Parts: sequence; structure tokens; C-alpha cells
Amino acid sequence: MTSFKPIVVCDSASWMESKNYIFESDRLGFRLWRESDLDQLAKMNADPEVMEFFPRTQTREESAAYIDGASASQAERGFCFWPVEEKGTGDFIGFIGLGVPRFESYFTPCIEIGWRLDKKYWNRGYATEGARACLEYGFNELGFTEVLSFTAVTNIRSERVMQKIGMEKIGEFDHPSLDPASSLYRHVLYRTTKKTTSDPLSTL
Repeated sequence: MTSFKPIVVCDSASWMESKNYIFESDRLGFRLWRESDLDQLAKMNADPEVMEFFPRTQTREESAAYIDGASASQAERGFCFWPVEEKGTGDFIGFIGLGVPRFESYFTPCIEIGWRLDKKYWNRGYATEGARACLEYGFNELGFTEVLSFTAVTNIRSERVMQKIGMEKIGEFDHPSLDPASSLYRHVLYRTTKKTTSDPLSTL
């Protein structure tokens, strides 16, 4: 079981000094969405490799709507799939964060964790590092006690990230928003819970 490393949560006084990061990990900064993110997000969402395990790529208009929706979630709930910067360069690398699934299944309503990175930043451990930071923020700052994650059974890369951040597989399900004939229809479901000081695994 993977333990979580401390992250830095920025208070209002230091927010501007830390490039508007809500919280940080060693190499990544998590911030609010900006209109200027649209070009990079749209480019990423139009990439067939990035969107391999989604029904299709997305248009620029859909990417703009995504930013609006994520910003609304942040304002209303205090969390969303946050835009992530590489701290060393300030580059936008994609998004990692927390959300509420919009479909109904036996495990909803719930909090989910997810990620989507520009392929330029794959194979650097960023998804794992960022997801760990999001879990810690969700558990310690937002008060969550349980977080789920899911992906198509064929998406081995994302499933490995779930395993690396200490999540455990609790089952599989058919995604109700997808065509039953789709190769993406069957999904794996992972879960993790908040670790406490009384849990010996939390000190490993």
C-alpha cells in the first residue's frame, strides 16, 4: 500500500507568490482554470492518442465547455479536475483532479479521481505524483473519506496509476453512458479510503 507524501497547501497570503497554486507536489502545481488554457486543452483533447480510451476526440467548443464546467465545480464544490503545471517550466501538462460522476451506477454518487495528460508528458511519473497529491488534498483539506476511480478495462496505463497510488480494485461494471458494442463499455473500478494514524499501513 502506498503512503502519501506531504503536499503544500497555499493560503490566501501566499497564493499569488506561488503562481496561484491551490496546492503543490514536488514537481507539479495545481491551479484554477484560465481562458488562456483553451488552446492547449483543445489541442490535447483533439489528439487521438490522448483520447484513445474515450469514445472520440473533442472539439474546441467542447474543450471550452469543459473549462466552464470545471470552473463551476470549483466555485460550487471547492474541487474539480485541476489544470496542472510543471513547476520547473510553468508548462500546462493536462489536468488531474477530483469530480462527481454524472452517470448512475451502483457505486454512485461518489467522488472520483482522474487524469488526462498531454502525451509529451507521459512516462515521467506525473500522473502518479499528481494523483497522490490530489488524494491527500481531498482527504486532508476537503474531508473526503473515500475516493473511487474507473477506466476501460483496456486502459492498462491508467489502471497501473490507480495501483501505484494505493487504490484497490473492487470490481468491474458496464459504463451506462457508452454503447454496449463499444470496446470501452466494460470498466474496472478502484477504491481508496482515508488512512489514519492508527492504521499501520499509513506509516509505511
